[in-house]
Amino acid sequence: MPLKFASLGALMAVAMLAGCSTTSSESAKDPVATDAGHSRCEAKAAEFAIGKKASPELLDQARVKAGAQNARFLKPTDMITLEYRSDRLNLNTDNNLVVTRVNCG
Repeated sequence: MPLKFASLGALMAVAMLAGCSTTSSESAKDPVATDAGHSRCEAKAAEFAIGKKASPELLDQARVKAGAQNARFLKPTDMITLEYRSDRLNLNTDNNLVVTRVNCG
């Protein structure tokens, strides 16, 4: 009986690990897999936004110029996580929603 459980456990472990594996040819065919997470944010390119009023258009323009995957406005009272993401642009604003600082993370 214990041999059956050991065999069943080993079979389940192999099946689970097989679902997690990929081959290099699969990632070469998928451009998203090779590009995802590799773009870095360049905050200096988005400094043109300082002094401007926050808007969705400004956020998108700044994100594109900085080469970031994501962008967000941060108000003085916003709670933020402590994670650092090299592909995210942060546009810090004052209480009047005027951009005061640009950084990545």
